[in-house]
Amino acid sequence: MTENPQDWEVETRLVRGGMARTPYGEISEALFLTQSFAYDSAGAADRRFSGEDPGFIYQRFGNPTTQIFEDRLALLEGAEVCRATASGMAAVQAALMGLLRAGDHLVAGRALFGSCRWIVSELLPRFGVETTYVDATDLDAWKAAVRPNTKAFLVESPANPLLEVTAIGAVAEIAHAAGAKLVVDNVFATPIFQKPLALGADVVVYSATKHIDGQGRVLGGAILGGAELMTEAYKDLLRHTGPAMSPFNSWVLLKGLETLELRVRRQTENAGRIADLIAAHSKVNRTIYCGRPDHPQAAIIANQMTGGGNVIAFDLGSREAAWRFLDALQIVDISNNLGDAKSMATHPSTTTHRSMPEEQRQEIGLTQGWVRMSVGLEGPGDLGRDVNRALDAA
Repeated sequence: MTENPQDWEVETRLVRGGMARTPYGEISEALFLTQSFAYDSAGAADRRFSGEDPGFIYQRFGNPTTQIFEDRLALLEGAEVCRATASGMAAVQAALMGLLRAGDHLVAGRALFGSCRWIVSELLPRFGVETTYVDATDLDAWKAAVRPNTKAFLVESPANPLLEVTAIGAVAEIAHAAGAKLVVDNVFATPIFQKPLALGADVVVYSATKHIDGQGRVLGGAILGGAELMTEAYKDLLRHTGPAMSPFNSWVLLKGLETLELRVRRQTENAGRIADLIAAHSKVNRTIYCGRPDHPQAAIIANQMTGGGNVIAFDLGSREAAWRFLDALQIVDISNNLGDAKSMATHPSTTTHRSMPEEQRQEIGLTQGWVRMSVGLEGPGDLGRDVNRALDAA
């Protein structure tokens, strides 16, 4: 009996999904550093370009190493098709541009990463696309925002940086009733803890720079969905605009996928302990973590996520206190990245969400005292000591 990869456990999919070996039988996936490909004849080139014959044409259109990465991530996500991009933001931009035209309307959760908010607020209007922002936790707000020309919904869940969680299935129903597609940025939950497509989303996007690499090496992004939509909305857009992932980055990210499940689960164990420590400290006004029962959307999390993830947000009351905390850290790095093996903490108001006007930050509750922490793989005792000492200094 031939093994069906769809029947494999998550760990097996991450190690062996999408494998395509050359005649040399390599164990580690081959790295194809080539821009273009040769053909046996002019007729063969014609058939390749027409789609009559399968095969690769040009790195911007596809690459064998990148194809393995795409197939493996699609198998993990439960998607029919994955398309890799050069960065997470390239994935977000392409995901929206493929669905929207001049005169269309987008509804977006107002809690978005700063660069995502820039695309929606500054870039899309240049091409005649209007957006209505809503409180992503308010289903009535989603319904009220729908217009006859609404073509897409966009949500981050959990959202950056305060970990707001949206009921993906319920929002998908509202979108589909309006004839719109739902795009979900799933980077904080990772494909280990949340499956937006299974919950009803049409498109999932990732910054593979985060947990999928997980070791601070390369940039990458991905768009995933059903075969028909991925062909209609994205095939030509990605081929002709060129946000292609480097084959080297694809190879590095393949190595990251092999250990993704192990890393994310260990990071989540550490994060749960650190979140409890932070929440108990007298200097902390509020702690938000998807693995704690006091999360504002704990019931939704229990319904659609299988783990809390590795990101914690906490409010120290003022920018001065937040900066004192950050400056007192000796093990945890001050960095705006997340999902890394190394623990990192940042002050969102002056880094990741700096480009947002103060009024918009206030709308999502992002005051100057908030710190966002991505918990890594260090020893939990060392992390606890470092965080506790920094909290005392705050």
